[in-house]
Amino acid sequence: MLKDVVRTRSYQNVITQNNFLFKDKIVLDVGAGTGILSLFCAKAGAKHVYAIECSQMADMAKEIVKTNGFSEVITVIKGKVEEIDLPVPKVDVIISEWMGYFLLFENMLDTVLFARDKWLADDGVVLPDKASLHLTAIEDAEYKEDKIEFWNNVYGFDMSCIKKQAMMEPLVDTVDQNQIVTNCQLLKVMAYFSTKLSFVFVLYLFNWQIGLNPFVYLICVFQTMDISKMSSGDASFTVPFKLVAERNDFIHALVAYFNVSFTKCHKLMGFSTGPRSKSTHWKQTVLYLEDVVTICEGETLSGSMTVANNKKNPRDIDITLKYAINGNRCKVSRTQHYKMR
Repeated sequence: MLKDVVRTRSYQNVITQNNFLFKDKIVLDVGAGTGILSLFCAKAGAKHVYAIECSQMADMAKEIVKTNGFSEVITVIKGKVEEIDLPVPKVDVIISEWMGYFLLFENMLDTVLFARDKWLADDGVVLPDKASLHLTAIEDAEYKEDKIEFWNNVYGFDMSCIKKQAMMEPLVDTVDQNQIVTNCQLLKVMAYFSTKLSFVFVLYLFNWQIGLNPFVYLICVFQTMDISKMSSGDASFTVPFKLVAERNDFIHALVAYFNVSFTKCHKLMGFSTGPRSKSTHWKQTVLYLEDVVTICEGETLSGSMTVANNKKNPRDIDITLKYAINGNRCKVSRTQHYKMR
């Protein structure tokens, strides 16, 4: 992840270019890993940084902090956020790189919410403070044939019973932007607001490339998840979608990706994991359809997506996709279930 330039440089730029957020502040780094974000914060003038990491990497982080001369500023604490005590009652800033595949995979968001509720000061900030999940559709005949249809004839044997299981597993991979058939639609936005909001009216969509103007402004209305008030169960949701074809083509899969933004900065900053942006280690999440959808320019593939933490393992995600089209060359309506694990 350190080699993921989009991810790491974005956080570095947020911290170093907005040191007014960190100067003389107490910072909590949730899921610190090697401690790279803590080091950025210390260099930006933080009064003290508490870096929490539950894995064995915490031992390496302590050594890294010492080697770089920040032992007086950064305290690495080994353990789970939910089980430790901080030596201070409140912190001014919580920073974390909590996003997983499909934004919510591995459910680290709950840990950030726990830390927020327990330690964040009333006027404190959480970074990043907004994340949004997006959906588009792609043509992907060649790869679907290799991944799914392969099981119909395996060296002369019918193993199609495995096909259903293969269809249920979302693929994390990099999508070529030339495969995109439809527009891209917002599914869900999550924001760390300090007061409860029912709707947000300005959505920032990113086609992030370093050195270029990354922002396209779109006025829209959608219901938002209030992370300042939400409980862990609120991360489950059902949202509708309408994807409009930009050309005559076939649709073999839907693709989900997420954008992240830091709105507390002097200038809006963030990054996208979308197929039209510079690639990241998150790549995109591909959901293959049982049907090959034939779609004409201007026609709509509509439906809904339900996302919920798996009941047996809350780190996993269950996805239910309903889709339908009533077009000139294709009429289909189906429900599919996926398990991300």
